[in-house]
Amino acid sequence: MNSTNFPMSVRRLAAAATVTALTAAPAVLGAGAAHATENPGRATAVVLHTGLDVSLLDKSVDVPLAVSLNDVKAPRSADRTALSTRLDGVANGDPFTVLSADVARSRVTVTDRRAEGSVRLVHAKLHVPGLPLLSLIEVDTVTAQATCEAGRAPAADAKIVGTVTVLGRRVTLTAGGPVDVKVPGVGEVRLDLARHSTTSRTAAATALQLKVSVNPLKLNVADVEGTVTLAKATCESPMAPPSKPPTQSHDPGSGTKPGSASGTKSDAAPVSDVKPQGGSSHTDLAETGGNPATPYLAGGAVALLAVGGGAVLMARRRRS
Repeated sequence: MNSTNFPMSVRRLAAAATVTALTAAPAVLGAGAAHATENPGRATAVVLHTGLDVSLLDKSVDVPLAVSLNDVKAPRSADRTALSTRLDGVANGDPFTVLSADVARSRVTVTDRRAEGSVRLVHAKLHVPGLPLLSLIEVDTVTAQATCEAGRAPAADAKIVGTVTVLGRRVTLTAGGPVDVKVPGVGEVRLDLARHSTTSRTAAATALQLKVSVNPLKLNVADVEGTVTLAKATCESPMAPPSKPPTQSHDPGSGTKPGSASGTKSDAAPVSDVKPQGGSSHTDLAETGGNPATPYLAGGAVALLAVGGGAVLMARRRRS
């Protein structure tokens, strides 16, 4: 009975050691792959975003007006081209068009090494409740682009091309700061133009940001206040993959020939050309093709060898 149980226990130990050795390396490799994808690139792009508060004439009701058009975000690439957005129930219950345009495109593209967001808006008109016939702002062309690439400095750019009209008045754009537009009996708008910023890994660009305060007379809407953003793009660069350690050259022809040594400086090799001729190399086995899972495979092999040796030794004692 003992002769039957003994081989079974030995075989079970050997099987357990084999499973451990075979599963250890894939687990380590899987952890390395997961670590490599922990910091993918990101990008966002939006044609229009509003953060407005609409108060009725008697101040009894406040209606938040939060609208986004062609708002795309990634780690995945995306593209949207809707040309208008509408709201219901803010203009005496009738549908209300907030933005209309000939071209309104937002796009994000993300790869292993690059993340980019871009927006293009052409011939656009923006309206707010209380001003159905008068545009809050009209623009010919605005663009925003943010590009982040691993290992390079992020870049951001925003442009306004052509004319800009605010509350029916043509605005002269300057690069010196914000532009204030005031229309008696209607309201006022402050424009921040072509803003962009970058850090070591991120970038952001906004073509137009408006601070709005509209109070039209003799209409059902008393106050419209808040912010409006036209054409905004952001990005965050992917983490650069770790660089491989430099491999050392072992060209035997690069050594000094016997008898060619000389005491003159012109014959001496530069210090940078001197290479170690012996000893161990600390390059994570780059020359032999090894990888970080090698110690686990070696450990599994040792475990198998120990179990097999123990089994043979115990079998010999049993026979004796």
